[in-house]
Amino acid sequence: MTYHPKSDFLRVMIERGFLADCTDYQGLDEACAKGVVPGYIGFDATAPSLHVGSLIQIMMLRWLQKTGGKPIVLMGGGTTKVGDPSFRAEERPLLTPAQIDENIAGIKQVFSAYVGFGEGPADAIMVNNAEWLDGLKYLDFLRDIGRYFSVNRMLSFESVKSRLDREQSLSFLEFNYMILQAYDFLELNRRYGCLLQMGGSDQWGNIVNGIDLTRRVLDREIYGLTSPLLTTSDGRKMGKSQSGAVWLNAAMLSPYEFWQFWRNTTDADVGRFLKLYTELPVAECDRLGALAGSEINAAKVRLANEVTALLHGPEAAAAAEATARAVFEKGGVGDDLPTVTLSAAEIGEGIANTALFVRAGLAPSGKEAKRLFAEGGARINDEIVTEPRLMTLAEIAAGLKLTAGKKRHALVQVG
Repeated sequence: MTYHPKSDFLRVMIERGFLADCTDYQGLDEACAKGVVPGYIGFDATAPSLHVGSLIQIMMLRWLQKTGGKPIVLMGGGTTKVGDPSFRAEERPLLTPAQIDENIAGIKQVFSAYVGFGEGPADAIMVNNAEWLDGLKYLDFLRDIGRYFSVNRMLSFESVKSRLDREQSLSFLEFNYMILQAYDFLELNRRYGCLLQMGGSDQWGNIVNGIDLTRRVLDREIYGLTSPLLTTSDGRKMGKSQSGAVWLNAAMLSPYEFWQFWRNTTDADVGRFLKLYTELPVAECDRLGALAGSEINAAKVRLANEVTALLHGPEAAAAAEATARAVFEKGGVGDDLPTVTLSAAEIGEGIANTALFVRAGLAPSGKEAKRLFAEGGARINDEIVTEPRLMTLAEIAAGLKLTAGKKRHALVQVG
């Protein structure tokens, strides 16, 4: 990236590695340097929480506000009813309006940790696209908006083309998603003066459609900016761990487990993740990322502390680090480990040790738990377990610490 920006926002996006592409670098840069730029990112409500894969977008909204812009958090109450087909092999399961509202309520909890909401010119706002999508009249919408879209062009977008090239079905419902997302940008510009849409690079086609539509209907200049689609250095999709999705809501993933995810970052990713997910100066991120040997572990702890403090608060980060130290350095139990509480009725005459690993989220299935046992990767109270067997009520009542591999732990107790 050779463009040298005048605005703080674009400078941060480039220096910290957020920028994959922009529809008009100079135009956006001048708008940001001139005054408050309202910018939005849309989040569909497909689950009760966002996961780590969305954190790069949330951090972009945070930096937009920190550099003088106005973040608009768009909740996809309307578009979730359709489902984004971008680079998916199959249609998303359709959710009921009640499920969507419940998911939005869960997702809302996260954003106040990252952006400041209010009534001021640069204060963040949260809006729901159901406000304008739910009441659309089909024929009016086709006549007023649909006429601006070329099916030939829509078929040429990579997100659609890749699905068709693999001869996988693309429903007409899903095909409409890009029109609805384009309409979101038009409405946000009309209602809130929104000048910028951001998203992952898989959203490029949808963003360009929104810019074209707004130019044609309102004759206004607006901009799009995308971030790279992140994978870890070992090729895994960002947001997934061995035990499943890394959720942002504490009710779905404890702050300790969240902290542990970042502590387990691969050496090669430390510097890059520090730039993207913390606010440490770029030079410090580079210095920490260049450490080697045992020193890189201190950089990983710093990464875990910084990211956890942003989301869950400094106290939660400190508690997670203390628990990790107790578990790893002293062989202790720690107060903050994920805990599974079983009733005496659930245990009955005994419960399989494999089932305990599944209940604790340390193995996705009983079959995987048995494989973990066979490979010598499972411990109960720091003793290696190699065979499935029933655990008695008395054994569990005394308290169990389960360990998978070297770094994942959980407690089991009777309550």
